[in-house]
Amino acid sequence: MRILVCWLLALGSVWTSGAWAAHGYALWGDLKYPASFVQFDYANGSAPKGGELRLVSNLRISTFDKYNPFTIKGTAPAYLSGLMFDTLLVGSLDETAAGYGLLAEDVRVAPDGLSATFRLRKEARFHNGDPVLARDVKHSFDTLIGPFTSPAYKSLLDDVSGVEVVDAITVRYRFKKPNRELPLTVGGLPVFSHRWGEDDAVLGGKAKPFDQVVMDIPIGSGPYKIGPVVFGKDITYVRDPSYWARDLNVRRGSANFDRIVVKIYKDSTARLEALKAGEFDLMRFFSAGDWARRVNGRKFDSGELVKAEFKHRLPTGFQSYVLNTRREKLKDVRVRQALGLALDYEWMNRQMFYGAYQRVQDLFGNTDCQATGEPSAEELALLAPWRAQVPAAVFGPMAVPPRTDGDSTLRDNLRQAQKLLKDAGWEYRDGALRNPKGEAFELEYLDSAETGVRTVAPWVRNLEKIGVKLNFRPVDFALYQQRLQKFEFDITSIAYAGTHNPGQEYADMFGSKAADTEDSGNLAGIKSPAVDALVTQITGAKRKQDLLPACRALDRVIMHSHILVPQWSAGTHRLAYNAWRLDKPAQMPPYAQGEGWAIDLWWAK
Repeated sequence: MRILVCWLLALGSVWTSGAWAAHGYALWGDLKYPASFVQFDYANGSAPKGGELRLVSNLRISTFDKYNPFTIKGTAPAYLSGLMFDTLLVGSLDETAAGYGLLAEDVRVAPDGLSATFRLRKEARFHNGDPVLARDVKHSFDTLIGPFTSPAYKSLLDDVSGVEVVDAITVRYRFKKPNRELPLTVGGLPVFSHRWGEDDAVLGGKAKPFDQVVMDIPIGSGPYKIGPVVFGKDITYVRDPSYWARDLNVRRGSANFDRIVVKIYKDSTARLEALKAGEFDLMRFFSAGDWARRVNGRKFDSGELVKAEFKHRLPTGFQSYVLNTRREKLKDVRVRQALGLALDYEWMNRQMFYGAYQRVQDLFGNTDCQATGEPSAEELALLAPWRAQVPAAVFGPMAVPPRTDGDSTLRDNLRQAQKLLKDAGWEYRDGALRNPKGEAFELEYLDSAETGVRTVAPWVRNLEKIGVKLNFRPVDFALYQQRLQKFEFDITSIAYAGTHNPGQEYADMFGSKAADTEDSGNLAGIKSPAVDALVTQITGAKRKQDLLPACRALDRVIMHSHILVPQWSAGTHRLAYNAWRLDKPAQMPPYAQGEGWAIDLWWAK
């Protein structure tokens, strides 16, 4: 109760008879902006409206075949969800773990932590002119946890027992147990009209099953609508001049372009050449080689196109090679550790990445949750009940990726890898590394055809030196997605986003239940009661000092389990943009996500 009162005091007001709790919600009761704030500090409230932003799709696909971004099958256009669907709360880009009222006028968290009540703004409207009502919020939630959407929603919302309509503009989410993160989680869910998918001609006014809502134009309440579309080439989002929240403090200075055109190209080479030719205005780069060697040309020389790196304070995330422990050859932790020892990151960073990256260390890099050194007494207390079910190394120094500089060499690492493989029953005989059954050690690396073999080739060569054959298997993106959904792979590469405030999403990525759920985020297939218990500790933490030991203990268990081979991350967003057509705020907010900053807050000259 004392904690909740502190939360509400920090949020600006306390629930009393006839009064609502606050204009926003902070995970630890610490909002930067008061109820009277006019705009976010990083936004330009005087930015002119108009003009056009031409983008390239950020998706690894060459087309789209639906307008529904929530169903499992098919692919929706890039950026659709963020541009078309408002949420109850919206986060700021210069603080973490906070949300401010967008569709919701205010939010109240119950003293027992078992519910969050949102009152909607009476002026909130969908694109068709209908008011946004509590029934729409409930309909959106019920649909997202239904049978036709990604199971990630079910995992994320597992601790939500349901939603009730209190009155026309008041909705209450009820929780199975106190969870400090859930008000932000449900506050960030997209809200769409209950009328989206109605088909009067076919079903007499009843809504179609959600998996049949494919090309129906979404009925959202966001700042943009779908405009002209050329299938296979581009989609244009047009700004709604009647957007209900255009003067709201959380939206002031945003959604400045009249049109946002998203163009689709067949491959990365075509995208780069189109940028140089002036076919679009902004592109984010993930390839260090492209950035160092190929982002150049006449328009860059003239100053029309500009290369810029914007430093951020986002978590590093944990982009990794994922080892599928459902496969028999990858069940032994010693085998998985041996595979990681064959990756020579330092050589790759020098020879291939132009020194542009830093090695990913663990799940929580660049956050307070990152585990280092020996476990604390609090971490040991959480880990002790699981001593027999986690690697013994968990109770020692934190796992760190192997290095090939300083006192370490690749040869040393490969010798250690050979010993681990031998201890696991793999020995070289009859021309191959074989297990006691005589099976050769051969694995498949699955990737989409767009990425190519270049970055994985050095790892493949090093694995050959210890007798492991890793075959590179490129497939088209649709098949790639399908195989990941069904866990039909040995090894693949995934760029996991990081967070300052881990929560229920880690049950989807590493939870035992998710391991058996098709299309879940648990690609590694890990099933560990220790992990399940630690995720429960994380989601149930009522104070930050309770959260940190739990997430650090989880960090140790996952990294010492060697289900991930850490890759690399960058501390900047690399953007090339047209300086003659676009203008921007002086500073990028520290927690902005790449081109999302431009979409939200830049404007046309």
